[in-house]
Amino acid sequence: MSKAVTGGFRLSRVINAAGTMTSLGSSLVVPEAIEAAASIQQQFVKIDELQARASQAIARATGAEAGLVTACSASGMVLAIAATMTGLDLARIERLPDVTGLPSEVVVQAGHLINYGAPIAQAIRLAGAEVVVAGTAAQVETFHIEDAITEQTAAALFVVSHHVVQDGQTDLPEFIAICKARGIPTIVDMASEYDLRGAIARGADIAIYSAHKFLGGPTAGIIAGRKKLVQACFLQNGGIGRPMKVGKEGIIGTIAALEAWAQRDHAAIKAKEDCAIHYWLEELSSVTGLACDIHADWTGNPIDRLRVSVRPVEAGLYAWELADRLANRDPAIYVRDDLVEHGYFFLDPCNLKPGDEKEIVAAMRDILASARIQGDGLCASFTERRRRKLAAHLRWPD
Repeated sequence: MSKAVTGGFRLSRVINAAGTMTSLGSSLVVPEAIEAAASIQQQFVKIDELQARASQAIARATGAEAGLVTACSASGMVLAIAATMTGLDLARIERLPDVTGLPSEVVVQAGHLINYGAPIAQAIRLAGAEVVVAGTAAQVETFHIEDAITEQTAAALFVVSHHVVQDGQTDLPEFIAICKARGIPTIVDMASEYDLRGAIARGADIAIYSAHKFLGGPTAGIIAGRKKLVQACFLQNGGIGRPMKVGKEGIIGTIAALEAWAQRDHAAIKAKEDCAIHYWLEELSSVTGLACDIHADWTGNPIDRLRVSVRPVEAGLYAWELADRLANRDPAIYVRDDLVEHGYFFLDPCNLKPGDEKEIVAAMRDILASARIQGDGLCASFTERRRRKLAAHLRWPD
């Protein structure tokens, strides 16, 4: 079995055609961030001073007044929600998650209450806040949001993600406008987005990003926004933020990743990704049982993916069986399969290493040819697949 040598021990080799997934290590870290994180390991620093430098870097990158590096984007969400309830009041900060006497409701559109690896609603409740749902899963009108806002509203949360319901939601500019008219701070979760400036430019009070996804930084999160709110986020480190603290390597690595992002040749990277997409399209469109087409990113990121639709009778496999057999190979090949119950998955080019695109094609051809010869596909329903994956999760670490 092929193994990657890491930290003196061996791990299974993974080909990532799924994208910036936390479960796979998110992304390939850029050399600048690796060097910065390594260089600080043998030094002592004033963390507050380092965070102040990070604030300057985040402000330059996002157009915000200030910024803060957190343990991850999920912790950034918790800290931002906490900040809207406590402000700069140190006694309130130490009292959380007890919110007695504080406005503590957070308004969220129903279609935004997703699971990103954990429920969005849980991140809100971790701060001590209460979730107030606006509208229904596929229909959120402006009057739903207006009706959800009361004297007890501390903040409103907007989630930008391919996981959210794509139809029937109130869009970001209108959402912000409604909240501003009522004096409610808006927090925008943009963990997996390229656009570092759009939310702030549209008037969001806080925007939250992942440092370790498209930025290619270390595991960390980024809070950007109004100075007073960011200060309040920072002060949460003396309260509920303490178990979520970020280290010196995460802070300086994030600064380096932001600076590298500003210098990155995005057009060249897009051209390289497009080459992989068109190679897959040409090679896989002729494979019996497959139909392929190119899809733009749901949320407007400048990346295309190849949608691979599986015709089960011709292929001899369901789409989820093909995805699972790819993942169980050596090397393991992971595809973007969150919509696989509809009979298709996506190949994402953003984290490929040289030659990966060819290995993926060869593996898919091999699996499909074997399934037609062996006749061992079309066995596991999607429901059975979900049960099997859950059972495997519950068996960890065995």
